[in-house]
Amino acid sequence: MTKHGIRIETRPHSWLGRVRRGFAFLFVSIAFFPATTANARIAIDNDDIAGIVRSAQGPEAGVWVIAETTELPTRLAKIVVTDDRGRYLIPDLPKAGYRVWVRGYGLVDSRPVSTVPGKILDLQAAVAPDARAAAQYYPANYWLSLLHIPPESDFPGTGNRGNGISAGMPTQAHWIYQVKEMCAFCHQLGSKATREISPALGKFDSSAAAWAHRITKGPNGPYMTSLMGQFGRRGIREFAGWTDRIASGEVPSSVPPRPAGVERNLVLTLWDWASGAMIHDEIGTDKRQPTLNAGGRVYGVSTRGDDGHKLVWVDPKTNAVAEVPVPTLDPAVASTPHNPMFDETGRVWITSAIRDPEKSPAFCTDPANRYAKFFPLAAPSGSLRQVSVYNPGTGRFDLIDTCFGTHHLQFGHDAGRTLYLSGDTQAIGWVDTRTFDRTGNAESAIGWCPMVLDTNGDGRIGEWTNPGEPDDPEKDQRLAGFLYAMGVSPLDDSVWYARYAYQKTDWMPGIPGGLIRFVRGDDPPGTCRIEYYEVPLKDGKPVAFNPRGVDLDSDGVAWVALGSGRLGRFDRRRCEISSGPGATGQHCAQGWSFFDTPGPHFKGVTTGSADWHYLTWVDQHDVLGMGKDMPIMPGSTSDSLLVFQPESERFVTLRVPYPLGFYARGLDGRIDDPGAGWKGRALWANYGTLATTHIEGPDTNSRIVKFQLRPNPLAK
Repeated sequence: MTKHGIRIETRPHSWLGRVRRGFAFLFVSIAFFPATTANARIAIDNDDIAGIVRSAQGPEAGVWVIAETTELPTRLAKIVVTDDRGRYLIPDLPKAGYRVWVRGYGLVDSRPVSTVPGKILDLQAAVAPDARAAAQYYPANYWLSLLHIPPESDFPGTGNRGNGISAGMPTQAHWIYQVKEMCAFCHQLGSKATREISPALGKFDSSAAAWAHRITKGPNGPYMTSLMGQFGRRGIREFAGWTDRIASGEVPSSVPPRPAGVERNLVLTLWDWASGAMIHDEIGTDKRQPTLNAGGRVYGVSTRGDDGHKLVWVDPKTNAVAEVPVPTLDPAVASTPHNPMFDETGRVWITSAIRDPEKSPAFCTDPANRYAKFFPLAAPSGSLRQVSVYNPGTGRFDLIDTCFGTHHLQFGHDAGRTLYLSGDTQAIGWVDTRTFDRTGNAESAIGWCPMVLDTNGDGRIGEWTNPGEPDDPEKDQRLAGFLYAMGVSPLDDSVWYARYAYQKTDWMPGIPGGLIRFVRGDDPPGTCRIEYYEVPLKDGKPVAFNPRGVDLDSDGVAWVALGSGRLGRFDRRRCEISSGPGATGQHCAQGWSFFDTPGPHFKGVTTGSADWHYLTWVDQHDVLGMGKDMPIMPGSTSDSLLVFQPESERFVTLRVPYPLGFYARGLDGRIDDPGAGWKGRALWANYGTLATTHIEGPDTNSRIVKFQLRPNPLAK
């Protein structure tokens, strides 16, 4: 396709024609856009670097210019995109020496040039000599799309003595779920480290033997071995065939498009902020009030790794990073912090383990506690964490015990500053933070409700059947299932959870999955209400599956990240019923809409792209500058954040091209200065891969990334 005079190839073997067209364009460029004239039009300050990027084809549009330094308290990189004439401007660089180079689709990395801010620097880009060289810079999902997925006709599996697919693998959707949710959960699939068999692994008779060995390596070896076994013998065969074909020269059949339009206005700033540790999520402000903590530290939690169990932070003003251990009540217990969240006072709340999960407080089962009387919880189930809160002003942690497990957390908009939590398979829990601040007592501040559907339609929680028991039309029905990510509606304060599906008596993780809507009511637990909306089935098959992230826009519409490679939109206003005997989960298909996310698909798969998506974040306050209520989801295997524009139903891809391996889980948005235009606002995300050794480069550092959209590619 042609964009602004540069042809971006969509066929991997048409390089000769591209070079010929490039020479023609080069002659035109020399005649009409001489370097001195073009450079004179780029106004810079003493903290900017600017110039033109050219290759043998002429000016290169839609490629990245990367400036990196190690002369600050932590390594910093800034990345911009060239305009339609190959011009670039990297703004607001701290005083230091920088290495600057060019990366782009259809190119190989240029040789870095040393410079300092305040300079005009023209750069020579290098055209890739062939499709294989060019593809080394493609996002992981382009390589993952080459993995063969068994056709629908091969399911259900007939076992290792049959077609090699486990008899416990009922559908193609379950196979894809296993590939994405169970494998990509920890790291990108399709990265160089996963699509190639390293010689350092040793010598093997076959790639199947190499795969059988590689999945045993490291602390997650038993987990990976178990997951591969769930595919059946066919699993090793398909993964080995994938790496064999790549080793023999196969490359992705489609080429990722270069940034175009508003995507060229992107300014990325990256800081190293942890070494050897997985940083799960980051937080910089209170979503309800995004000007809170303006210009301040951005926090993350290191969940695993050699340097885990800490709260880490970066100061974007000083480029300093630091960390503080997250404490527990028992030194034998690892805190394993998972998710941070700011409250309106500037404190950071964290889901973290504070005690042995077998030692729940007595009030969790004491009938004197109204929640325990209604639904006793002898021990948490699901995620075995509780809650801690850090005060940056004092450096103090407070530890809050809970009867339920915790994983993700979000604040409501009520007077109690209620903190809602996900992570328990049996109950929905919360902390009334005002009560805790007043009393310092966990028992008085926490509450929980079982997940009971009003299936008999009497408008209250009455006697219920338990999971696994036969339905009773006279009774309500209690659900179980892991509640993962969550969002709170600014419209009515209802809380929405992405739920790994539990269908009557069969545990079917993520297939198809759905949404739980929770309202606590005025007098819980008796006034608690839940509704369940399942991803629709068509001809008995899910149209999408694996809901992970959910967030709400200002109209109360839920936006859902689906691991199958789709964005879901659920509008409850379209539902005819929400409870009663007809509310089976499949009762509001009309409330759902689905949108395939950008990028290639697996061959023969129709339920979404080959990308995988972790969470969802709705820009309720127009932090990014693309409009209010834009849903944004991470392309966890495509090095990107994906911004969906509801009116046009199109995605804008905000790609992080360096270092390869950007793997976002959650994201956050903060307004530092409402009057400063694009410079006063930003999105924040981080490299959340468990396998930090898979990130491009010789080290194991995780990075935090600041995303900003300026009005044009040369704005400073």
